[in-house]
Amino acid sequence: MALATAETTPALDFGPAVALSCRECGTRYDLGPIFACAECFGPLEVAYSWTAPAAAEATVTREQIESGPTNIWRYRGLLPVPGDVASRPNLAPGWTKLVKADNLARELGLRSLHVKDDSGNPTHSFKDRVVAIALEAARNFGFRTLSCSSTGNLAGAVAAAAARAGLDSCVFIPSNLEEAKIVMASVYGGRLVGIEGTYDDVNRFCSELIGDPLGDKWGFVNVNLRPYYAEGSKTLAFEIAEQLGWRVPDQIVIPVASGSQLTKIDKGFKELIRLGLVEDRPYKIFGAQAQGCSPVSTAFKAGHDIVRPVKPDTIAKSLAIGNPADGPYVLDIARRTGGAVEDVTDAEVVDAIRLLARTEGVFAETAGGVTVGVLRKLVANGLLDPEAETVVLNTGDGLKTLDAVSAEARPTAVIRPSLDAFRTAVADNS
Repeated sequence: MALATAETTPALDFGPAVALSCRECGTRYDLGPIFACAECFGPLEVAYSWTAPAAAEATVTREQIESGPTNIWRYRGLLPVPGDVASRPNLAPGWTKLVKADNLARELGLRSLHVKDDSGNPTHSFKDRVVAIALEAARNFGFRTLSCSSTGNLAGAVAAAAARAGLDSCVFIPSNLEEAKIVMASVYGGRLVGIEGTYDDVNRFCSELIGDPLGDKWGFVNVNLRPYYAEGSKTLAFEIAEQLGWRVPDQIVIPVASGSQLTKIDKGFKELIRLGLVEDRPYKIFGAQAQGCSPVSTAFKAGHDIVRPVKPDTIAKSLAIGNPADGPYVLDIARRTGGAVEDVTDAEVVDAIRLLARTEGVFAETAGGVTVGVLRKLVANGLLDPEAETVVLNTGDGLKTLDAVSAEARPTAVIRPSLDAFRTAVADNS
């Protein structure tokens, strides 16, 4: 198929990536800073040379991957990045812990459970993965400023990545974000702009800025660089499969904000199967939302194909996207794999944060509380198989959302510095 025309720069180095392809109509475009199909306005995603079955075996092997660096660049042969990406100044995120969560499994009545804990990334959230890929695209296109619309974690990841790469940054956030995320996004020295309104208002503003001279030479990681940015979420699928011994889990619970992470984890699993790196076997994908912003869950339960926008009202602000761009694709994947999309209340989110911390020593931000809370609800409702190998995602550090659990955070006792005082306190608490 001939490629449609798009403004681009010749001799770009995107490794194995060869084109952008419309997810709806299949129209292909040259690799460039575009994100929507000119034919049908569908979303664009990266297509690779190794999609042809004849090229699959020779493209990448387990041995090649295992000999690579302990970060996402071990998968560079499966990503739209140059072959020398590991030697470039970047944050080198990834290869985070896959925690064998036996204590939590016993509590919930599961046979086999792992927590993929992405709080160990450089800015303590999974967003470092997607930004690392977007950064390489920005370099390819000659952008001088890295930017984004963000619910918090992405702002910090963009600012940090730009600082490391020697680029300017300007990030946009809802003005009422958690204080810890505002501090983190501002400490790297770039510009941080608060917008009055929701994330959807911020995103609309950024879309307008792209067409204005003020935004010239700016790479908006989740707008004009979105096809490349989104590919970073595949590395979660790659790592989980490799850390399980090159095996796709039976079922996985993933938080849903825009829905991009869930769709790309599914894409990552399918690519591993296509390349023969893992066995072709069924798996189920479950989406998790907070009840105060659950348009995808609502559509799933109602049997709808259309996701109706909502106004977010939840403590899980990193998931507070009322008009999720990939919502319909999340519905398709959940139904195709035999999974589901479920939601939990803010109170259940807080309880799940404490449950994960108490059982496994993992302090999750509110998005992790959503996934663990939904996991517990899916088991109780009989929608998730307690005998199957299960993975649940924690995408960020609880230190970013301290307000969610601070109400009950106090010493169990305050005593004088004496053994008698401690004996009395112990007796009172027994």
